[in-house]
Amino acid sequence: MNKRQFLSLAASALAATTVLSTTASAAEGPAPKGRVLLVAANMSKAGNGWPVGVWAAEISHPYDELVHAGYAVDIVSPEGGDLFIDPYSDPRHESGYSAQDIVSLGFLTSPKTSALLKGTRALASVKVGDYDAVIVAGGQAPMFTFRSDKALQALLAAFYEAKKPTAALCHGVAALVDTKLGNGRYLIAGKKVTGFSLAEDQFVEKAIGAKLFDWYVVPAMKERGARYVQGGMWADFAVADGHLITGQQQHSGRSVARLVIAQLSPRKSKA
Repeated sequence: MNKRQFLSLAASALAATTVLSTTASAAEGPAPKGRVLLVAANMSKAGNGWPVGVWAAEISHPYDELVHAGYAVDIVSPEGGDLFIDPYSDPRHESGYSAQDIVSLGFLTSPKTSALLKGTRALASVKVGDYDAVIVAGGQAPMFTFRSDKALQALLAAFYEAKKPTAALCHGVAALVDTKLGNGRYLIAGKKVTGFSLAEDQFVEKAIGAKLFDWYVVPAMKERGARYVQGGMWADFAVADGHLITGQQQHSGRSVARLVIAQLSPRKSKA
């Protein structure tokens, strides 16, 4: 058995475990501990014309962590419809860039979970009161769509002002940059945050020999008064400042979900 065959078999086993866990919870197991909203970007185009979307691990890893902790997860997008998964984040891609990501491989190949990426509900249908927390996934599409999305920003402000865990990771933090609270202050002003680092953005653009973005999340967040921190290049790194939670990049999805769970657990025990 070669390495690729082993990874495929491992992913199938992992997918079965996740699907059985989700199915059992919905059919005959205990009621979910709570419900978490997972927001993903719709497809857009990068500065060089490439189609861009969401990074698979930024959906699959938080989803896996939350479901196995007993939470229900709804995946939505600003416009609704099918999500475009960045090809390089698909472990099956010929580049092999994400070949080690068996969690995403399982998620994308399981009929139960892959179906969650099709026909997503539009953000306009979401009611904050139906959810205990929100996580905004990244990828590259958020850099072209989230800063101008007033509805998404209003939703995040509503979650935050309801004192519910409000999280974003990687380039998903683009949704936080221009989000204002009811008092007119930027949500991230004075807050410790992370997100895809400037060094990582510049490394990627140099590697592909093309400029992808007209702006970068780190300088933009600093301009809003945020205190940016990071764990080093390609680090699994996440921070919480009160109930605002941010993750550095695609490797941080599980850590972001764990911080969300940690904040939700005491609330559920008091309920």
